[in-house]
Amino acid sequence: MKYTASHWGAYRIENGDIRPLEDDPMPSRIGRGWVSAARDRNSRILRPAIRAGWLAGDGGAKRAKDDYVEVSWDRAIALAAGELDRVSTDHGNGAIFAGSYGWASAGRFHHAQSQMRRFLNLAGGFVSARDTYSHAAAEVFFPHVLGLTNRDVQDNVTSWPLVAEHCTLLVTFGGISGRTAQINSSGTATHEVEHWLGRLKARVVNVSPQRSDYPGADWLAIRPNTDVALMLALAHTLLTEGLHDETFLATRTSGWPEFRAYLDGSADGQAKTADWAAPVTDIGADTIRDLARTMAANRTMIALPWGLQRADHGEQPLWAGLALAAMLGQIGQPGTGFGFGYGSTTAVGRPARLIPWPSVPQGRNPVRDYIPVARIAEMLERPGDGYSYNLETRTYPDIRLIYWCGGNPFHHHQDLRRLDAAWTRPETVIVHDHSWTATARRADIVLPSTSPLEREDVMLTRRDPTLLWMSALNDPAGEAQNDHDIFRRLAAELGFEEAFTEGRDTEDWLGWMWDEARKVGEAHGIDLPDLRTFRATGRFDVPRAEETRILMQDFVADPDAKPLNTESGKITLFNRAIAAAALPDCPGHPAWMEPAESLLNAAPGALHLISGQPATRLHSQNDRGAEALADKIDGREPCYLHPDTAAARDITEGQIVRIFNSRGACLAGVRLTDDIRPDCIALATGAWYDPAEIDGEWLELGGNPNAVTLDKGCSGLSQGNSAHTATVFVEPWTKPVPPLSVDRPPRFVDRPA
Repeated sequence: MKYTASHWGAYRIENGDIRPLEDDPMPSRIGRGWVSAARDRNSRILRPAIRAGWLAGDGGAKRAKDDYVEVSWDRAIALAAGELDRVSTDHGNGAIFAGSYGWASAGRFHHAQSQMRRFLNLAGGFVSARDTYSHAAAEVFFPHVLGLTNRDVQDNVTSWPLVAEHCTLLVTFGGISGRTAQINSSGTATHEVEHWLGRLKARVVNVSPQRSDYPGADWLAIRPNTDVALMLALAHTLLTEGLHDETFLATRTSGWPEFRAYLDGSADGQAKTADWAAPVTDIGADTIRDLARTMAANRTMIALPWGLQRADHGEQPLWAGLALAAMLGQIGQPGTGFGFGYGSTTAVGRPARLIPWPSVPQGRNPVRDYIPVARIAEMLERPGDGYSYNLETRTYPDIRLIYWCGGNPFHHHQDLRRLDAAWTRPETVIVHDHSWTATARRADIVLPSTSPLEREDVMLTRRDPTLLWMSALNDPAGEAQNDHDIFRRLAAELGFEEAFTEGRDTEDWLGWMWDEARKVGEAHGIDLPDLRTFRATGRFDVPRAEETRILMQDFVADPDAKPLNTESGKITLFNRAIAAAALPDCPGHPAWMEPAESLLNAAPGALHLISGQPATRLHSQNDRGAEALADKIDGREPCYLHPDTAAARDITEGQIVRIFNSRGACLAGVRLTDDIRPDCIALATGAWYDPAEIDGEWLELGGNPNAVTLDKGCSGLSQGNSAHTATVFVEPWTKPVPPLSVDRPPRFVDRPA
């Protein structure tokens, strides 16, 4: 039997197509568009290509507006290696910024980020990026307040079976959605989140601007970005009505007196009462008080998805949610307490063994400089300027060359018009990709890589008990090569091929990786078959032994013997190090601060933009696939409006509309739903970025919400992105609908213009 795998599921290969595994209870919708996207000849990069203007010496002025010259692999490799050598020699490796993301392939060997880092570390290093767009605020915040990394939290979040069995009230700020639970980094053989939701005995309260974030739950339609005000009011009610656990706060937290003074108003003159929060959150004061009492009377889980912290002051809902759970005193107990990431991927809360399977050795980066992941545009605009990050003052490097492999920042970055302008500043941009994404169309040297469906690999993921040999479904498109072979050729050109390959070709590396996996398996009591047997059968299932976990169980059971790695050894409700930094946008305790953009301060007629993850693709992957294309309206991404909102603007179902603010504008098709607040509009992220000038106006044609989102660090602590803090206007589009350029490849010429 032959198999393959992706971040959205695992598949059997049959008769030139793929089929979900029979034992997957809820196969991903995303997978329906995978094969068609990989076979779309209009979007595939078929041969190495060089931007004509770059060959003519224009710098970066015409990036995204230029023709390309197709060249041989030898010529492309020579040009790319020459640029790496030139910039390293003239400016040092600190002038090279390289980016990648782990979502390019579920295979362990053809993991673009690992291959890129291995190569560039051997080439002298590069400026890297810290954290992720998914949960940057959490990655910086949790070590200070919990003494745990975000990975620790994700691995040890209380397991679904315990939530299903013991929780009697699940309060989720931002919902738990099967839409986002389709995915898991490094692959997944099954999708079980909706199974566990179906087994819940608890009453569920969905605190969200969208009912669809948890269908069937009791819906509190909160004003976006005001969750912290609600959490504080719930905490205030617990305090004033004596419903909080004083013993837990005294023995397992530090900073409770300071936080209490903020709650009761003695610190700043404003008690955080339900009456104070009601006009902020648009939830009635009596409803807030009743919910607080219900939380105290039940075995309660406070759950936050990743998306909630992707906003201005994104650390604060995490901190306020933790404080609320601490006041209830149920952290560390079966099925209750605090959870982060349920439903954000399918593996969070999965009761599976965590096995550290091997990966590609990456070595050490000789360049110690880095930036927070979401500050790319700012780095390019402001070389030499200072910024704050994680209680440090840092300086932006002067970047002359960008190397991107296995990712698409013109999908996940905010305010793409700003990034477009900043992207012209480096002298050279080199990109590996299998498709003409917006990032590839903004490269000077484009190197075509294979799709995961065009190569062999192995799915080894620490959060899934199924191991798969990933067989190729298709031959490589055009002249595409896998990333390892591209880097091998570059390493040979630069004189360190032996160090990069260690004398192994791709087949040898796959054998090495499986040998290492067998050693790991043996250490965990797992007898993996030899490689020949594994390749022949295609699948190995680790003997299932349900391992349930409870977040911070050991610490709560004995805080003296098992202290947290924080300044106090406890959960810090007031953090002295953060307070001492005197950051204007991240004080030393959970606090309400009005967002930079909000319905509380917006102009009349503005709507809050909700730009969540899509149902039909992973980020921007498979946007050219059949499933995503079938979901569009006249080729545009659908947006969701309340019927009353649409009627007030003379907008009808299926119409094309213009969504705009001071940063830009995009087109989208309209779907109407009463599952959203009337003052909001939802437009999923991931439509391929396609800007144009129409009648003198800058306009993104495909419905990419990052044409209008706010590119601002959520605070001086984490500098995470603020994607969900944006207000927009919407109006009917009355002009002819312009054609999309992403439906066709760029223009090729024989020589530079």
